[in-house]
Amino acid sequence: MPDTASSKPRVAFIGSGGTMASLGENGLDIQDYGRHGRVMEADAIVARVPELALVADVVPRPCSAVISTRIGFRDWQALARECDKALAEIPGLAGIVIGHGTATLEETAYALSLGLKIAVPVVMVGAQRPASGLSTDMGMNLLNAVRVAACPESRGLGVLVLLNDEIQAAREVSKTSTWRLQTFRTPDFGVLGHADADRIAYYRKPLRRVAPNTEFDIRALDALPRVDICYSHADADETAIRAFVAAGARGIVSAGFAPGGPTPVEQDALAEAVKQGVVVVQSTRVGSGRVVAGSRMRQQGILSADNLTPQKARILLALALTVTADPAEIERIFATY
Repeated sequence: MPDTASSKPRVAFIGSGGTMASLGENGLDIQDYGRHGRVMEADAIVARVPELALVADVVPRPCSAVISTRIGFRDWQALARECDKALAEIPGLAGIVIGHGTATLEETAYALSLGLKIAVPVVMVGAQRPASGLSTDMGMNLLNAVRVAACPESRGLGVLVLLNDEIQAAREVSKTSTWRLQTFRTPDFGVLGHADADRIAYYRKPLRRVAPNTEFDIRALDALPRVDICYSHADADETAIRAFVAAGARGIVSAGFAPGGPTPVEQDALAEAVKQGVVVVQSTRVGSGRVVAGSRMRQQGILSADNLTPQKARILLALALTVTADPAEIERIFATY
């Protein structure tokens, strides 16, 4: 690790709130801490982890703290623009770390991995326990995220997610447990690498196209087209699908059963939605595995989400609809990203 000011890489830290920025009543207040509304700004978070100075020159950047369950397109756009500003205003910037609540961290990471237009590494980080909690994971997660952002090997991998010493790809990772520290997992393929004590160790690279080399630019959009998710379950009918169409949905993602399909009633309603000009993409609710477009899906004009989870298929479909309404082109986009 570098040990002199001149040799330390410079990394920006954008704090957008979340558990890692939160303070509870005491060390045992690790679940209902949000009731206090005590949320640290980026500079206070950095000051709480003095060990950061051993690995990098960390530059905190002010950003609005937002409860992660409230985060959406406008926040993604604001973060993208803040990344641009950080790169323009901080000389010699090696990378950027974004602190984020874990509820929607995977969605923000994927949206930015599709829509950012900067080449330096961007790493998303969060925590499962508040900064004030006994045995909080905030400090080590932040320190390792800074190390990953400063690592030259992190370039070209898209937005990365770092928690629990594990480096994950934005497209592939999902939160899988409500409270456990090892919550972020990549079910199909596993981690890209690890933030070990001696070095950042990578073992594989994602092959799908990532920012900045994409056809999407979040910064330039006025809004995202409406895309809804229909969740399949036993006895599910067409009510939600009809409501989405009536509300003006331009796209619907079907979170079907494994290996990929809804109830027969939903299937008919989705086919009817396609006839009305809605783009329908079939995913699965299980969180792992590809959806294969069989003969019935193709006859009805329903597209495959590949192995994207419903929440990520929704993001890709919404961005796809900002550049094309051609189903064949959208099918290409799902095979590309």
